[in-house]
Amino acid sequence: MSSLDELRETRIGKLKRLEKLGRNPYPVESKRDVSLADAVVDFEKLSKKKILHLAGRVMAIRAQGGLVFFNITDGTATFQALLKKDDVDEKIFNDFMETVDVGDFVGVAGTLFVTKRGEKTLAVSVWTMLAKSLRPLPEKWHGLTDEEERFRRRYLDILFNPDIKATIEKRAKFFSAIRTYLEKNGFMTVDTPVLENAAGGAEARPFLTHYNAYDTDVYLRISLELALKRLLVAGFPKIYEMGRVFRNEGADAEHLQDYTLVEFYEAYSDYEHGMKFVEDMYKYVAKETFGTLQFKIRGFEIDLGKKWETIDFVKLIKEKTGIDILSASEKDIEKKLRDLKVEYDKKGFNTNRGIDTLWKYCRRQIGGPAFLVGVPVMLEPLAKKSEKNPAVVERFQVILAGSEMGKGFSELNDPLDQRARFEEQAKLRAAGDEEAQMMDEEFVEAMEYGMPPAFGFGFSERLFSFLADLPARESQIFPFMRSKE
Repeated sequence: MSSLDELRETRIGKLKRLEKLGRNPYPVESKRDVSLADAVVDFEKLSKKKILHLAGRVMAIRAQGGLVFFNITDGTATFQALLKKDDVDEKIFNDFMETVDVGDFVGVAGTLFVTKRGEKTLAVSVWTMLAKSLRPLPEKWHGLTDEEERFRRRYLDILFNPDIKATIEKRAKFFSAIRTYLEKNGFMTVDTPVLENAAGGAEARPFLTHYNAYDTDVYLRISLELALKRLLVAGFPKIYEMGRVFRNEGADAEHLQDYTLVEFYEAYSDYEHGMKFVEDMYKYVAKETFGTLQFKIRGFEIDLGKKWETIDFVKLIKEKTGIDILSASEKDIEKKLRDLKVEYDKKGFNTNRGIDTLWKYCRRQIGGPAFLVGVPVMLEPLAKKSEKNPAVVERFQVILAGSEMGKGFSELNDPLDQRARFEEQAKLRAAGDEEAQMMDEEFVEAMEYGMPPAFGFGFSERLFSFLADLPARESQIFPFMRSKE
């Protein structure tokens, strides 16, 4: 039997001892007057109470003869408690010593006082087991560098690592700030289906599953876009959704397969208005979440408060690589990638994939904040063509620290043009491009009833991980892990 198994058996023995003593190791009732943080802040006022109930997880026990000092934490603060053998019934003291371990959740009641060392403390008169832990908390978790071990037991990672806990709290602030900004500007939140007959709205490989009730294969959504645009047809002028999307692609420091996406749409607007709106929103969210507009991200010094640069897609690629993507052939682009020694996926390779790979090569040098504009029509099947230059679309992307941090455009609302672009995408898909978009007949049909001109924008939790300067998996609460079996 391993030492962990032995420790677990010892704790199970203590659990049985609790039951024999008439103490429920997992009671329903949990009495608590204030959080531990409030106990610290309102100590003077609470010291006047004859009896104060606190609760938390035991994180340390220090026995000194007839004195037992122990620390409890409840997620808001840590507080010291003292059980003194001479001041309580002997059974209360002995039961504690025989059954309580570090990791257990306990309720304690007593009076507040300050020790000779100036430590705010609760003198315990009564204690209650709230949840008996059967596995010992690891003694050397803090500083553990094994990423797989940390992610697999993320709850312990959070418990022992204040930085991870702070990241999760900031993540909550981040999404809260987004909701606040959008709703203050008149946007209504909606929920749309996760399972779809056609996975559209983005260029990505979807997850496939089977719908037993309808005996049909369906896709997990890769975007929120097409469902939200149908709500524009339905007459909602300002809508947004914050939800999970799923893309069955590779994982790296920037990309996840299961993550939170935010998309919003405003009728009777365009991408010119959208750029100003997004810039203001990013500044608001950054300030609310991190308290600053200045960041160090992936080696770049970023100031969201400075003037945002505008970069032309076609001109940038020509400047960095010497190739004009509007006139270059597929062979020209592939040769340029080889000359630049840029890795690319040869399976399903086409002009679109080649241009996208060239762009990703060029963008690494852009610190930002910047707006990328002037994207060729063939790369964006859902955006309106520019009236000034029909070869490109009215689309922009936010660039920070060499990466894309959101995309918006004047939404295409011509159903005939939309169908033609979907058909071109279908040809690419049939030729082996698994990221090309699928034909969505239901969406085109909805558009034929009339969709107002609109601006739309989408961005993911990647923005948070970049502003926090963390790998994508580190900024998620529970990153996906392969089963050990």
